[in-house]
Amino acid sequence: MPVRPTAALTPLLVIALTGTALTACGGDSGSDPDTVKVSYKQSTDNSVKVMDTYLAGVKEQFEREHPGKKVEFVPIKAPDSEYYTKLQQMLRSPRTAPDLVYEDTFLINSDITSGYLKPLDPYLAKWPDWSRFVDSAKAAARGRDGKTYGVPDGTDTRGLWFDRRVFRKAGLPPDWRPRTWDDVLAAARTIKRKVPGVVPLNVYTGKPAGERATMQGFEMLLYGTGDGTRDPLYDSGSQKWITGSQGFKDSLEFVETVYRDKLGPDVSDALDPNFNTAVNGELLPQGKIGIALDGSWLPQDWLPGSGHEWPQWSKQLGLAAMPTQAGQAPGKVSMSGGWTWSVPAKAANPGLAFDFIRTLQTKDNARKWYIANSGIAVREDVAADPAYTGAQPGIRFFTDLVASTHYRPAYPAYPKVSTAVQEAMEAVTTGDLSVAKAASEYDATLADVTGGQVVRK
Repeated sequence: MPVRPTAALTPLLVIALTGTALTACGGDSGSDPDTVKVSYKQSTDNSVKVMDTYLAGVKEQFEREHPGKKVEFVPIKAPDSEYYTKLQQMLRSPRTAPDLVYEDTFLINSDITSGYLKPLDPYLAKWPDWSRFVDSAKAAARGRDGKTYGVPDGTDTRGLWFDRRVFRKAGLPPDWRPRTWDDVLAAARTIKRKVPGVVPLNVYTGKPAGERATMQGFEMLLYGTGDGTRDPLYDSGSQKWITGSQGFKDSLEFVETVYRDKLGPDVSDALDPNFNTAVNGELLPQGKIGIALDGSWLPQDWLPGSGHEWPQWSKQLGLAAMPTQAGQAPGKVSMSGGWTWSVPAKAANPGLAFDFIRTLQTKDNARKWYIANSGIAVREDVAADPAYTGAQPGIRFFTDLVASTHYRPAYPAYPKVSTAVQEAMEAVTTGDLSVAKAASEYDATLADVTGGQVVRK
């Protein structure tokens, strides 16, 4: 997931669909019954070809094993939030719907509710490999109707990446293990004081960063508040979204502190929709960030052939779990999400699309993908495979975080709730609102976007 400072563009200008015009997709345009059209998120960093390379290999295998059948790719090149917008536009019509799409699990229930996706249960019932997938990953693609609408291609976890080069200059330990939020902020302050010219702590924030801000930033804080026994965002007992919590305000205060005290990047950089490209491809490799609150997938940008090769990363970067607010049990926190391959309700060739999923998700191909994109395995047979566990430094660390991870409330209102979180973060990042006012506005927005389905905690 990459970044580069550029002016924000409108979704329609930013998004480039390669190879096939939108009007060429789907049933109403005379789609070829022997061609499966596959849409996916293409990196905004032109040098990062991890997904493209992997899919090209699967296409070659599929066409070899299915004589007469063809695979046509319809990549969407856009930042996360714009990818979701464009994908939903495509799914609305049989003229533009591909046969297979790449869905972020945070959005899948919204697309299910909108009628954009096809349940896959009849196909899954005849696919022996489905029994190899872990239950938590299956649940991430399950609708409230109990049907399954996607096949997960991995999950992820999140933690603190820290630069040992920067830590050495700052006099901080190479085996840093923060126990509380205050420990994280104290290390950032030390870096600011002793290593000028370096971003002490990167925490994604604001609407331009989209779900990256909500999940890598805010929820990594929020889910570390309280006693760890209850979801701080959604109350499953009352089936309502939570407002007015102290944990929410404390999490906003952490974000405010990072930017008010200039412990983070410049606000103009932080609010650039492509900032993650610069973080992954430039700032981290160049030793310009001390601590980054980020995800397990980062090494995919540094592998051979990535365009940002960084063979020394495992020696120059350390890993630490994000601590809970005051060090309370369980002591660390992570968030997990992931992506699924889903078949649009208006796909012209759904059966052929599922055949392509089966090829994507053989054990060998799944292992190749987890290793290539630094993903966390959701197939039990791959997770136990030494070729996977020993493939890359950091895989075991991030896999072990699954034991203390949390999943976002996968309900249809979540995307709007996430946007409200980003707005609150952005307001305290820029200093436009106080923490109290931003939290109050979030509560009001939450009540509005959920139809009043809120409870005060």
